[in-house]
Amino acid sequence: MAKVVLAYSGGLDTSYCLKYLIKNGFEVHTVLVNTGGFSEEELTAIEKRAYELGSAQHTNLDIVEKYYEKAIKYLIFGNVLKNNTYPLSVSAERVFQALEVIKYAKSIGASAIAHGSTGAGNDQIRFDLIFKTIAPEIEIITPIRDLKLSRQEEVEFLQENGVSYSWKKAQYSINKGIWGTSVGGKETLTSHLPLPEEAYPSQLQKETPEKVILEFEKGELISINGEKKSPAQNIITLENMANAFAIGRDIHVGDTIIGIKGRVGFEAAAPLIIIKAHHLLEKHVLSKWQQYWKEQLGNWYGMLFHEGQFLDPVMRNIETFLTDTQATVNGKVTVTLKPYHFSLEGIESENDLMNTQFGQYGEMNNAWTADDAKGFIKILGNAQMIYSQVNELNYD
Repeated sequence: MAKVVLAYSGGLDTSYCLKYLIKNGFEVHTVLVNTGGFSEEELTAIEKRAYELGSAQHTNLDIVEKYYEKAIKYLIFGNVLKNNTYPLSVSAERVFQALEVIKYAKSIGASAIAHGSTGAGNDQIRFDLIFKTIAPEIEIITPIRDLKLSRQEEVEFLQENGVSYSWKKAQYSINKGIWGTSVGGKETLTSHLPLPEEAYPSQLQKETPEKVILEFEKGELISINGEKKSPAQNIITLENMANAFAIGRDIHVGDTIIGIKGRVGFEAAAPLIIIKAHHLLEKHVLSKWQQYWKEQLGNWYGMLFHEGQFLDPVMRNIETFLTDTQATVNGKVTVTLKPYHFSLEGIESENDLMNTQFGQYGEMNNAWTADDAKGFIKILGNAQMIYSQVNELNYD
């Protein structure tokens, strides 16, 4: 029997794919790639279901630390927020899930890879681009997309093949990972309705503000309130702290890879706090032009990542640039957590360029004289003065 590796989540679509592939003569190996969104209980339950449905071998792959090192780190360095809103919670995950699935498929000599994406979303592109780039010789099988199946048709097929699980559709679809949780529902299919309070997985538990000190070293979050852990573990810790305040909720509206507009809710407390705190620290320690070019390249990096172009060599070039800019991004940022929002209080850093020995903005100058300032202003204005006079411009 030909081996096929199925990217498996335990939901209706991938459960259909598992049964469909077995029925069509494949030896199916299921793989769940955990990017921080599953508890041990959930992983155990998904593995149990995979075997009940006929998986020849099920594997849970934990790639949280790798995912941080290869992806999240650069999203922080670049302060990446898609459309100034969305921290690439799901789109970045899919790329790395695809990379792990293809790696596993090669390790067991599989002749095909399968996933449960539909033909109407971004994930089909992210998965297939990675698969075709890394292993063009391996066949890609996508039953849901190719057969244009409705949810009801999937349920009926499974029932006909002896699968009697309850497939009652949840009112809201939740996709959780270390870098944020997406929330979809009937409201996100409209342009005007907000998601209700109960749609978000984290509810308000604390109302008394709390101060948190985030310490960065070369752009990476190395400690929270003085307690040092790996950056990935710090993200998880901060997420748990901030979730109690129901921080990080928003709705992202963007352009999908296939050209239509999409709207999705999300909850990403730690990503938003870390990116904003990191950016504040950078404004103190980086030069004007470092910040300018970081903004340009960070935006490009996020766009290419979102669209599944992670393996383009320019991404490694941008990562090199972003890493180089972080040499002086060291220090502590004080953040206050409040119900539904947070505020950045200030920073402490040995690399802070607000060094008072040179001067205080709007107060006094220590490193130049009044004549120096007058001469600088005169020279600075030469170009626009010459243009204005030659062209006799009237600014009335």
